[in-house]
Amino acid sequence: MVSMAIVSAWVPFLGLEIERRWLSWPNIAYFAPVPLVTAFVCWRIYRSIKDGAEVMPFLLSIALFLLGFLGLTISLFPYIVPPAMTIWQAANAVSALQFALVGYAVIMPLTLAYTAYAYWVFRGKVAEDITGGGYGH
Repeated sequence: MVSMAIVSAWVPFLGLEIERRWLSWPNIAYFAPVPLVTAFVCWRIYRSIKDGAEVMPFLLSIALFLLGFLGLTISLFPYIVPPAMTIWQAANAVSALQFALVGYAVIMPLTLAYTAYAYWVFRGKVAEDITGGGYGH
């Protein structure tokens, strides 16, 4: 969370274009929810760890990383290699992208199905408490 705060405070000042994007009106009104929600998620991570929750800190950490990527996207879009190449210049030929999309559309559901099956097969096999059963007992 400290690293996220440092990077979030530093990024708007890496270049004039990024600074204008984050800190000029009306952009500041559009993009202000991103750091505010990020701060809220950090606070919720801290509270859920303090309260002894197990699943919530994990889910909130995922949200924190997604918010970090959103901030990076806002800062750099449409450039992939700032400031030289836009996302459209970096894209491959349409036929190659369509081929990749078909492959992804086939493989991704299979991967998700296999992962769900693996979780189903191994559910309850490991004890939460090292003395409470599982494989060792």
